[in-house]
Amino acid sequence: MSSPAIQGVGLTRRFGGFTALDRVDISVPEGEIRGLIGPNGAGKSTLIDVLSGRGGKWDGAVYLSGRDVGRHTARARRALGLARSFQRNNVFGGLTVGAQIGLAARSAEIDNADEVMSELGLAELAHRVARDLAHGDQRRLDLALALVGRPRVLLLDEPAAGLSLAESLALARLLREIAARWNVTVLLVEHDMEVVFSICDRITVLHLGRALAEGTPEVIRRIPEVVTAYLGSSAP
Repeated sequence: MSSPAIQGVGLTRRFGGFTALDRVDISVPEGEIRGLIGPNGAGKSTLIDVLSGRGGKWDGAVYLSGRDVGRHTARARRALGLARSFQRNNVFGGLTVGAQIGLAARSAEIDNADEVMSELGLAELAHRVARDLAHGDQRRLDLALALVGRPRVLLLDEPAAGLSLAESLALARLLREIAARWNVTVLLVEHDMEVVFSICDRITVLHLGRALAEGTPEVIRRIPEVVTAYLGSSAP
């Protein structure tokens, strides 16, 4: 197995008397697409926040390609190759597509703005203002901003939010193709199980702030505790 591209050890995050993460361990090998699923309040977005350096005060350790980055800011982790997207679009409505991607590229070590726009089908939209784009195009722009600079690790928080099933699956296929060609490791939080089970190599299930299970999609489908806690009477 490849060495971990990103790893969290004993991650614990409390909000007052509520424990959002309870000694969670997660290790994602290089080149893998890992799904992170669980019911609302399971700790998925909190885990992404902690790994990306936006988690506030927490306990445990975070490693990026074996390097301890627990004391690094989100900006410093980004400079080391860790990028993320958010549940809500992280785009500037008043700027054009090209301007936003260009700004992101200027702050990155690798200027791959043209490549990103081409890969995500945004080149023809370069002169369009973001607020005028369809929701699906805004989601692709959000993903493009995360991919500028060729990150080694990409943390995605519900990238298909608000998309139709067809749009979600198309975005998922595009993400898998790009991740494979650019050797990007992906940790994906997503409520759309069609997306998760169609592109993820392995899946980690969180429940009440703890890691309930981990395995391939085929294994996860067969774990009774996972079906009961999250997937319902049947899995995709």
